[in-house]
Amino acid sequence: MEYPHCIEINPPEAAEYTVIWLHGLGADGNDFVPVIPGLRLPEEKPVRFVFPNAPAMPVTVNNGYVMSAWYDIYAMDLVAKIDVEGILRSADYLQTLVDKEIQTGIAPENIVLAGFSQGGVIALTTALRSDLPLAGVMALSTYLPESVPLSNTTPRRIFQAHGRMDEVVRYAVGRDTCDRLKQLGHRVDWHEYDMAHSVCAEEIADIRDWLLS
Repeated sequence: MEYPHCIEINPPEAAEYTVIWLHGLGADGNDFVPVIPGLRLPEEKPVRFVFPNAPAMPVTVNNGYVMSAWYDIYAMDLVAKIDVEGILRSADYLQTLVDKEIQTGIAPENIVLAGFSQGGVIALTTALRSDLPLAGVMALSTYLPESVPLSNTTPRRIFQAHGRMDEVVRYAVGRDTCDRLKQLGHRVDWHEYDMAHSVCAEEIADIRDWLLS
C-alpha cells in the first residue's frame, strides 16, 4: 500500500512540537489545514503540523468506489465486521511518521497524534500500541473497535470530542469508546457539542486549551 506525501505546515522558527493530524474517509491532508489559524497557538510554542494523506482504495460500504481511506469500511454498522488488517497497516504507517519527527529532533513527549473519524481510529490505535511517551491524542468524532489489538498499557492523555447529532459515528459509539478508554486507564477529557459529523468553533477553542495544557 502506497501512502501519498504529507502536507507540512512549519512555524517561522525551528519546531519544538509536532501535531500529526489525520483526516477522515474521502477527505485529504488539506482538510484540517484551515483550522491552524483558529487555534491561535503562541509563537513561543513553535509547532509543526503534519497532515498525512490516506491512500486511495475501494471502500466496500460505498459499493467499491475508490476513495481516500485509512482502511476499508464494510458496513455502516461500525462495530460489526472490522478491517483490522487495514487499521494496523495505517497505524504502522503513522508510527513511521512519529519516528521521523523524533529523528528531526522532536521529543516524543512533544508529539500529539490527532484524527477525525477514520483518522481518529488510526491515531488512537497507534498511540495505544506504542511505548513512546507521547504528549497525547486528539480523538475527534471517532471510535475504537474492540477487535483492534492493543499492546501498550501506558496511560495516555486523550482529548475526545463528539457531536450529539452525529449520524455517521453515532454519539453512543463515541461514548462507549470513552468509557472503554477510561476502563483501560487512560485520562480522557470528554467534550460533546450540538453538531453532526463535523468540527465546530467551540471544539476548536477547547482543542486550543487542551494543547496549551
